[in-house]
Amino acid sequence: MENGAVYNATTEPQTKPSCCPFSCSLQHLRGWRLPTKALQAILSLLAVIFEEIVQNCIMCGGLYFFEFISCSAFLLSLVILCVYCTNIYETLGEDKVRRGNLWAMPAIGFCFLLASIVLAATSSGSAVEKVACVFGFLASGAFLAEMVIERFHRQKKTTSGSSENPGNTQSATENQPLNKQS
Repeated sequence: MENGAVYNATTEPQTKPSCCPFSCSLQHLRGWRLPTKALQAILSLLAVIFEEIVQNCIMCGGLYFFEFISCSAFLLSLVILCVYCTNIYETLGEDKVRRGNLWAMPAIGFCFLLASIVLAATSSGSAVEKVACVFGFLASGAFLAEMVIERFHRQKKTTSGSSENPGNTQSATENQPLNKQS
C-alpha cells in the first residue's frame, strides 16, 4: 500500500475554506428580488432624509413616530440585504432566511404604512413633510409589494409542482399487488 493510493478514490476531497469569510455576492438576489430590495432601501433612506429636513412641526408626535419607523425600516432593509449578500445566507440556510424575510417584509410594510398615515394626519402641511410622507407611502408599497410577489411565486411553484395523480386511486398501477393471486 504505497502512499495510501487505495483510499484516495473513496475519500472525499477536503474543501478549501473561502478566502474571504465576509465576501459579498449577489447570487441569492436574482431576478425581481435585487431591484425590490434596492428600492426598499433607497425609498426608506429618502423618507428618513426628508423627515430630518423638517424644520418646524405643530404636532411633533406623528413626525417622531414616522422618524422611528422610517429609520428602523431603513436599517432592517440593510440588514436583510446584507444577509442575502454575505455568507450569513449559507450559515442560516435558505429556508430560515426566506421565512424571516416573509415575516419581516409585511411587518415593516404595515408599520411604515401606519407611520405614513399618522404623519399625513398630523403634518403641518409643509412641502418637506409632504415629500417625506410620499416617500413613506412609496417605501411601504415596496415592502408590501415584495410580500405579494413572494406569495405569488410560492403559489406558482406549488401549483406547478403538484403531481398528475394527487388522489389514491385503486386503478393505479402502483396500488396493484406485485403477485396476482387467484
